Amino acid sequence: MSVKIAYGLVQAKRWPRLPLALSVVLFLLVLGWAFWPELFSRADPLLADPSQALQAPSARHWFGTDHLGRDLYARCVHGAALSLQATSIAVLIALLVGSLLGGIAGWFGGLADRALAVLVEVLMAIPALLLAMAIVTALGFGTLEIAVAVGLSSVAIFARLARGEVLRWRSRSFVEAAQVAGVGSWCNLWRHVLPHAAGPLLALAALEFASAVLAVSALSFLGFGAPPPQPEWGLLIAEGRNYMVVAWWYTTLPGLVVAAVVLATHQLAHGLQQLQGDVR
Repeated sequence: MSVKIAYGLVQAKRWPRLPLALSVVLFLLVLGWAFWPELFSRADPLLADPSQALQAPSARHWFGTDHLGRDLYARCVHGAALSLQATSIAVLIALLVGSLLGGIAGWFGGLADRALAVLVEVLMAIPALLLAMAIVTALGFGTLEIAVAVGLSSVAIFARLARGEVLRWRSRSFVEAAQVAGVGSWCNLWRHVLPHAAGPLLALAALEFASAVLAVSALSFLGFGAPPPQPEWGLLIAEGRNYMVVAWWYTTLPGLVVAAVVLATHQLAHGLQQLQGDVR
């Protein structure tokens, strides 16, 4: 009987709704961590208690404690604000700069289009993490610097998509009618073309959010982010690598938080893309 029920759910295509629902709940939970951390943990993420050092997960310390006796769950909760702030800034920079460059290149063509093509080829030839490391080295260390570096390393992806969308919409009849009516090029681009190109760009932004979480955590892990004792997720994982033999939870649980956020964001991005396809 259970096999028949499972087969019926698969045939009805109801089973993908469960991962999407779980992803929404998890993403909302992490947003709650970022905006209202005191509602989820009353422990001080910076308060050290050497007598509680390297305690295993328990009812008192859900994620255990670190080598200084600080509550790891509290540090993960309060670290969400730093990590998601950097991720949001990075995606916003990539979205705005990439859309602007791609929109100008696709609308005006000519030299702007050729220059963008060269820029995109150069940026796409360099691994994004390596490019972000080079940028953050030039800018300096810190959470904001990481955000700018990750955002600039993702500009080429958004620029290429924006250019393609502008080329697709610029030949539509309502855009040409606006040009004939005397609407200026910039106004026509802003009011008639970019709003129609916003859907795919926002879907890409949702997908890139997951990649940005990984990039920000990786740079923080390598020491480019906020200095200790700030509880950035990547820094938490880096601090625990020297204690993996005696305290498996120190690195594993913050790493699982990052992995869960990335998977949830990917699921939400694919759901947004599917919804956009159904609307079209």
